[in-house]
Amino acid sequence: MRVSLYVHNEKFHILGTWFAATCSVGMIYNPTIHIVDDDRAVLDSMALLLKTEGFKVRTYESAGTFLETIRQNDCGCVVTDVRMPEISGLDLLAALKKQRVFMPVIVMTAHGDIPLAVAAMRQGAVDFFEKPFDGDFLLAAIRSALRRENPPDAGTGVIRERLATLSKREQEVLAGLLKGQPNKLIAHELGISARTVEVHRANVMTKMRAGSLSELVKMALAVQRDDSRASNHNIITSL
Repeated sequence: MRVSLYVHNEKFHILGTWFAATCSVGMIYNPTIHIVDDDRAVLDSMALLLKTEGFKVRTYESAGTFLETIRQNDCGCVVTDVRMPEISGLDLLAALKKQRVFMPVIVMTAHGDIPLAVAAMRQGAVDFFEKPFDGDFLLAAIRSALRRENPPDAGTGVIRERLATLSKREQEVLAGLLKGQPNKLIAHELGISARTVEVHRANVMTKMRAGSLSELVKMALAVQRDDSRASNHNIITSL
């Protein structure tokens, strides 16, 4: 299953790079930020922020409406909620691939929806952030997505070295975080206090040199993809 997810993600990345080249002029001079959320208040607040920063913005109260209006050669970035009625953010990612629309997608999640965010990134989303969102983080994520840039890649070897510095308890807390578990649930399962979980969580972020939870997830996915690639290679060479 991991191999399949890895292949799909790579396919999205390659096609996305091709798409960036075909509409680079539009992306540089007049990119459109497409915001998809069933909460009108969220749409209005995000649109105001982005327009103030000079972005062209279009808002949609459903993924269905967005899919009806988007075209293959449209340029820009999609910011979508992951939990929506009828068509979810994950379904939207799949539909965009099917329609061969390869704009970068950033997903928004409510607190505790980390498993969905991880699933979205495996399907090709370039980033995610939790609501309520930080304006500066949102702007940085969008600008990075429009330029198809990622934070400097430490490489899976370096990531593994950082993982090796984590204590057993920190590894357990990290596993809980990647499952989307809140601190209280992690604390209950490990038999420690929520405050202790917070301390371990801070240590994990520091040792992994992750500036945000999304960066931490990206690191974990990079290692998983590397493991899947190695496993696939071993299967092939053993035939």
